[in-house]
Amino acid sequence: MADRDEAGRFAEGNRFWKARSSHGAKPKFKNADDLWGACVEYFEWNEDNPLMETKGFAFQGVVTKETFPKMRAMTIGGLCLFLDIDRTTWDEWKKTRSDLSQVITRAEAVIFKQKFEGASADMLNGSIIARELGLADKQDHQSSDGSMTPTSIIIKAPDVPSDN
Repeated sequence: MADRDEAGRFAEGNRFWKARSSHGAKPKFKNADDLWGACVEYFEWNEDNPLMETKGFAFQGVVTKETFPKMRAMTIGGLCLFLDIDRTTWDEWKKTRSDLSQVITRAEAVIFKQKFEGASADMLNGSIIARELGLADKQDHQSSDGSMTPTSIIIKAPDVPSDN
């Protein structure tokens, strides 16, 4: 190998690899339009490929089965699989790639809206969606001092004039 010295190292002057403008794999999405286009493809695929549920019905002793389309909930995880990226990559892009952050925020809003409206219309399981969206009903069972001990409440009776 003429481009290496006797120790197997690259010969001086043959360091083209250092001239790269970026290291690592090429970015999957060079700009926001490319990413948005891929997100829209996921949204369309999700709508075009509903989950199918088969139910059995009995009428006058005859059992029949029917298959019905059911809404498929969009998820960030599903979008990441569709885009062939890790969820950590998505989260990192949101923080570090200002060129993509607006598209990422918009895609997350579309997914939130689809799940919220699907659950509101009973097309998705409301309990599951509420938990995922952080909308679960929360109750505070602690007293004002932070303990679980109920405090006494003193109610003062109104002043009543005496008959004397």
